[in-house]
Amino acid sequence: MGTPKSGKAKGRRLQNHVRDALIDAFGSLSPDDIKSQTMGMPGEDIVLSPAAKQAIRYSFECKNQERLSLWDSIDQAKTNAEDRVPVLVIKKNRRGAYAVLNFESFIDLIKE
Repeated sequence: MGTPKSGKAKGRRLQNHVRDALIDAFGSLSPDDIKSQTMGMPGEDIVLSPAAKQAIRYSFECKNQERLSLWDSIDQAKTNAEDRVPVLVIKKNRRGAYAVLNFESFIDLIKE
């Protein structure tokens, strides 16, 4: 089992990956518009400026863990989402990252 310090580093790497992917995907936004939250701070893991919130209707919770309480993590994402669509981004060692979102939100996404 890893140390709390290495666990936080894993979490930070996933948050930075999500942040960088969003910056790349939304070229009209500056890096200052999309930031990774400081580890251990309450709220969303990806902090969006007002301009970014206009462009991105999602709220991101990131979990880079070997064992995950999926439903608790979904609840955390929902609690932090405010009025945006909660997305849980999950990853574990030697696996890619996956996004988990409400099924109705997924249908809305693929029909756009």
